[in-house]
Amino acid sequence: MRARFAGTAIFFSFFVVPALGIVGCRPGAIEQYSEVAQEPNLSPDYTGTVIPANIAPLNFRVIGDGRAYSVTIRSDRGRPITVHSKTGQIRIPIRRWHALLDANRGRDVFFDVYVQDDHRRWRRFLPVANAIAQEDIDGTLVFRFMKPLYHWWRDIGIYQRQLADYDVSVVLHGRSFGSGCLNCHSFVNNRPDTMSISLRSATYGSDTLLAQGGAVDRIGTKWGYTAWHPSGAVAVYSINKVTQFFHAGGMEVRDVADQDSALVCYRVESRKATSPKALAERDRLETYPTWSPDGKYLYYCSGPILWKDRDAVPPENYDKLKYDLLRVSYDVATDQWGQAETVLSADETGRSILLPRISPDGRFLVFCMCDYGCFPVYQPSSDLYIMDLNTKQYHKLPVNSEFSESWHSWSSNSRWLAFSSKRDGGLFTRTYLTYVDSEGTAYKPFILPQRDPTYYDSLLETYSVPELVQGPITVRQSLLAHMARAKPSVRPVIPITGASPKAVPSDPWKERE
Repeated sequence: MRARFAGTAIFFSFFVVPALGIVGCRPGAIEQYSEVAQEPNLSPDYTGTVIPANIAPLNFRVIGDGRAYSVTIRSDRGRPITVHSKTGQIRIPIRRWHALLDANRGRDVFFDVYVQDDHRRWRRFLPVANAIAQEDIDGTLVFRFMKPLYHWWRDIGIYQRQLADYDVSVVLHGRSFGSGCLNCHSFVNNRPDTMSISLRSATYGSDTLLAQGGAVDRIGTKWGYTAWHPSGAVAVYSINKVTQFFHAGGMEVRDVADQDSALVCYRVESRKATSPKALAERDRLETYPTWSPDGKYLYYCSGPILWKDRDAVPPENYDKLKYDLLRVSYDVATDQWGQAETVLSADETGRSILLPRISPDGRFLVFCMCDYGCFPVYQPSSDLYIMDLNTKQYHKLPVNSEFSESWHSWSSNSRWLAFSSKRDGGLFTRTYLTYVDSEGTAYKPFILPQRDPTYYDSLLETYSVPELVQGPITVRQSLLAHMARAKPSVRPVIPITGASPKAVPSDPWKERE
């Protein structure tokens, strides 16, 4: 299912594909077959992983020549599901899939794959096993969908996908406000009822939408990377002077420098913005805020400014910049901030520490580390690490690849992690899901399942900034679109301006993902 856009609405084109899959009982006709001492080759690779019981069916394609294909999906309890196919594309019925998985939480689910050759002889491969977790994943994934082009930002939208099926709907599209750009969507405690979205538009300006319940305010300042206090009373956001530039060669020729940045604290009730000293040091770059689940600490990344000219592109020594991970205490009742302290330094790791996100149970902190800089999606060296906050010990997660891993988010029960990866060739960003157990062990990730097993084979757009929320966003798309074109209803006074990016048509924040 591929999205096509017209105006502010989203349309989906549907087409008939003959003989993709027929559901039936276990094929009695396959009584004679030869055994193949290897697992089948499936695309996507849905093998040896852990899946939630409430995930959409893992539709896949059996890779390899054959005249016919048959797959039986079974577990300890419930009726097996059998799907026949002439093409190797296996589309699993949703209701029977969910019934089977729900009845077998904590057990394995098996795929028995049969392939018939041109002589009508059947072969059966070794069973593929995946574990079914006891814990569900949050029901909705909110993401940005766009083309991976540095100069084309007219077709950018934020969407929500219901993970139990394949339903996708638009939250807000750039065509709703003069082909504008939008990003940095964020939520309070994985809840869909409070959401902020940053806008960038040459026609309507660069501001922020704040949706609470069914109401929407347009705040007259652009929020960058945003972290909501668990109480919902405070949002801390970054202001960044971001510039994109290019290398002459390499796996990834694009690069990004944040020439100046700071953090700002916005209190919702008073509609006032402040910038405590710890969050806006003149000789430091502060970015990527995130709160501890108890709201007592704000974690963020901070790096030294290594250049005198804050307008040079690229800035001097940009490739030597490495960020530390810091935190500062906070009392939401008195609005009092403490002193910044280092959690993990780049001097210790030798790498730049970015994008900290803490599990809602407060136990684990997952972050990116890459060779240098502030933008991990453009760094093939970017990997995900996990820190046990009880012991402060950290290690690289086994979910990494040779390409960039970044932009991760936790589920509300701390058992699932959604993250962005370019592992399929290094160019297109895709969303992967991985199970993380109570001891912090992460299991083999799997790509976000789609109705069409060949969906990713021809997809030229990227998924970025995946955020797990507990249910669908209920604020109306038409209201968000209206407010994206309206004048600001709130105009806070920004305490600092040095890091504020210019909202001009020629420079609509050129970083792409």
